[in-house]
Amino acid sequence: MQAVLLVAGRSTRTYPLTLTRPKPLLPLVNRPLIEHSLEQMTGLFDQVILIVGYRQEMIRQHLGSRYKGMQLIYQVQAEQLGTGHAVLQARPHISGPFVALNGDDLFDRVDLERLSQYDYAALAKRVPDPSQYGVFRVDGKNRVLDLVEKPKSYLGDLANIGGYILQPEFFDALERTPKSERNEIEITSTIQSVAQTAPFTALPIRGNWRPTGYAWDLLGHQEALLSSMESSKCSGTVEKGALLTGPVIIDDNSTIRSGAVIEGPAVIGRECDIGPNCYIRKNTVVGDRCRIGQAVEIKNALIMDDVQIAHLSYVGDSIVGCSCNLGAGTITANRRHDGNTIRSEIKGELIDTGRAKLGAILGDGVHTGIHTSIYPGRKLWPGTWTRPGAVVDRDLIS
Repeated sequence: MQAVLLVAGRSTRTYPLTLTRPKPLLPLVNRPLIEHSLEQMTGLFDQVILIVGYRQEMIRQHLGSRYKGMQLIYQVQAEQLGTGHAVLQARPHISGPFVALNGDDLFDRVDLERLSQYDYAALAKRVPDPSQYGVFRVDGKNRVLDLVEKPKSYLGDLANIGGYILQPEFFDALERTPKSERNEIEITSTIQSVAQTAPFTALPIRGNWRPTGYAWDLLGHQEALLSSMESSKCSGTVEKGALLTGPVIIDDNSTIRSGAVIEGPAVIGRECDIGPNCYIRKNTVVGDRCRIGQAVEIKNALIMDDVQIAHLSYVGDSIVGCSCNLGAGTITANRRHDGNTIRSEIKGELIDTGRAKLGAILGDGVHTGIHTSIYPGRKLWPGTWTRPGAVVDRDLIS
């Protein structure tokens, strides 16, 4: 069977991380998001068509032409004109029933297996607040009667989550679908049309669905994946006097210096130098070639490759992009005094992250001066820098 992964978008809501890479290549436990998706698909599909656009060359270079027995085909979407338009780009390659997925979200294999048994179906999740989603109205057998985006009145709790099995005839329906007010071809409009003439099932998921709408969603994904870690593995050097508790993975040629404490689940990449006397708390992942200095504390954080964090710094509930250099005494605040959830600015609007604790999100190549303090939920654009003693109370945009 064939699958189509939609990975063409710029993903402005995950800035600053996606200013320098496409969203599918954002790291999650030291592997790109798209590899986690492809792992779930291995053995189910013979061929995966990737609809690419933004920074497509990076995806091609990373994945190549095959992934664990699956052939990878790249099809360019020159303009991002909606999800329906993206699926339509796969038409020249499709020879039979196919599964189409939002390429930035994580679906469980169990649901992909169930989905592949239908002629027409869409994965759905029961949600407490359907007004924030596209919602399926169904009959007693979960056959789709209607699909309404962000309904103002209650139609049901089955939210559309962007996973479908479709037939080649669906392309004809896409061609006939009028463009929306946003001048886009919406796949949801086509589904409504097709459901009037063919049985189209809304299939409630049994596994997990992890959407990646915002940068901070990576922290939730990471927590979920690390929670399944059961054993430790060390391919590096742990000096006498260092303490590792719980499941901890230390990759090749990394050194954990005396006095360091690593509390699992945690992952340390290759060629890292950790310590002495630092504290790596649970649910932290450190990328390759990182230097974590004396008396640094890192908690529930995603640290990408080639990062330097100097002594006496604190990085909590944060994401640090590649090649960042945090000066001594850099502090990321991660909690509001009033205990409310953290808000972060997206396109000029403050968005409730839903997280009680969220530190900073740093793009690639950020440099902070010594004793820099960063407010919760603030973002620093790639290549930006701060002076010694700076207080970052709003997003720092280059």
